Amino acid sequence: MALTTDRVTEKLKEKFGDDILDITLNYDFMTYTLNRDRIIDVIKFLYEDDELKFQFLTTMCGMHFPDAKEQLGMVYQLHNLYENVRIRLKIYFPIEDPVVPTLTGIFSAANWMEREAYDFFGITFTGHPNMKRILNIDEMDYFPMRKEYAVEDATRTDKDDTMFGRE
Repeated sequence: MALTTDRVTEKLKEKFGDDILDITLNYDFMTYTLNRDRIIDVIKFLYEDDELKFQFLTTMCGMHFPDAKEQLGMVYQLHNLYENVRIRLKIYFPIEDPVVPTLTGIFSAANWMEREAYDFFGITFTGHPNMKRILNIDEMDYFPMRKEYAVEDATRTDKDDTMFGRE
């Protein structure tokens, strides 16, 4: 029997009902928003379950929503290569507490992706074997992918805002 996203949803609801905060279908990806504290348990279940077999971590990355209550988040995309089914998992958390458990115990490829999320968003991963910057210099004291800076330089005088539909 072919694995469907409905079956994945059914199994996840059975095992983690209260920890699933939202389920949506976005661009042919079933997306599950989860409780941050259970992300490792959910991913381990998806990996080890004989029917689900989500054993390939396609990608993971950080997110920043400056106007939201929980400004930071992580997205995990998993793939079942046997049935060619892909899903997306999301977690959100406050910027004052940017801590997530590491996924390196399940997927060794998470090592560099977690370091990148730390480097650019300031998200730290507890239990990570080498939590340090991967692309930026160690002395950098900010996280460049956070939307904490003005998009444009307010001191510029060499452009005409009316050309961009602004007055």
